Amino acid sequence: MRIVDVRFTSYDLGPLKRPFSNSIIETKRKELRFVDVVSDEGVVGTAFASAHCEAFGPAIRERIVGEDPRNFSRLWHKMFTGWRKPVVKGDAIAAIGAVDNALWDLRGKIDERPVYQMLGGFSNRVPAYAAGGYYATGKDHSELVDEMCAYVSAGYRAVKMKVGGAPISVDVARVGRVREAIGPNVKLMVDANSAWTVAEAVQFGRAVEHLDLAWFEEPCRPDDIGGMADLAARVTIPIAGGEVEYTRWGFRDLIEQRAVAIVQADPQTCGGLTEWMRIATLASAHHLKMAPHGNHYLGAHALAAVDNGLIVESYAGLHPWQEEFIEGLEFTNGDVVLPDDPGLGMSVDYDALKNAQTE
Repeated sequence: MRIVDVRFTSYDLGPLKRPFSNSIIETKRKELRFVDVVSDEGVVGTAFASAHCEAFGPAIRERIVGEDPRNFSRLWHKMFTGWRKPVVKGDAIAAIGAVDNALWDLRGKIDERPVYQMLGGFSNRVPAYAAGGYYATGKDHSELVDEMCAYVSAGYRAVKMKVGGAPISVDVARVGRVREAIGPNVKLMVDANSAWTVAEAVQFGRAVEHLDLAWFEEPCRPDDIGGMADLAARVTIPIAGGEVEYTRWGFRDLIEQRAVAIVQADPQTCGGLTEWMRIATLASAHHLKMAPHGNHYLGAHALAAVDNGLIVESYAGLHPWQEEFIEGLEFTNGDVVLPDDPGLGMSVDYDALKNAQTE
């Protein structure tokens, strides 16, 4: 069996009725991107891609066409070397990761096994949290509370909200309102998306320590590893991070400097599931838990494969429109149940996507 093609596709599905933002980025449109890896036997592996991945498609395609898709270590090495200087961060790594994930989907379909089993098969269900609590024009504390309570009513036992996009005193009040509304038995996490200096993050962290937060995510600049380690030593809330870190080498530095207590490698951004598993092993050697950032279609397979998994991110509340085009995961009693279908078990309705795409 040989790889015969790698192709990227993107779908612009128009503007959101109500844009939302974290501390740094506003999301205005509905978009989906995919990468397909095609074998000479007609089997196709599919995974999500992100913006800018397609620019690296021709170079990656040239590296792996003609190769056996089952040789995952060799393929990752070929994608990483031989066509660019070995820089270990940036969009090229995310593109390699997207193709790597599509290759895992392809291997699962070849072997007729789900990806999480092929990677390790530690569990067939994983706890999930609802990622939400974004900022939006006109969104007040009451609307925020209603949103987070709706996730709890839907069965989530953990929820995450954004901070860092408002004055610290306002964010402290927002978090307090949510904690009061959801009660003490639901886990609550906050995510600053790297908005603050260490001093600001310490100020916020100490102001909300009494609210029993499960973690404080991306509090400072991702390149300030020393600052993150300093923050971790000065507040009692566990620090989570790594969604914008790349490869095992980037995570080596993050972990060895004790900058995070919870490792949030994104199984696409970090270099794909192949690299994610290497990072999970590194984290395990330091007795750290994994909580993959990103879409749950991919993160659930990563988490279910390892013995140091904590919880997977779910965007069910943010992107309900995706369910019109993608199927494959079951959510029940606060857990994502892994599919028995081969590969990633993700079914994409391409006809519906083409019909919905804006001109």
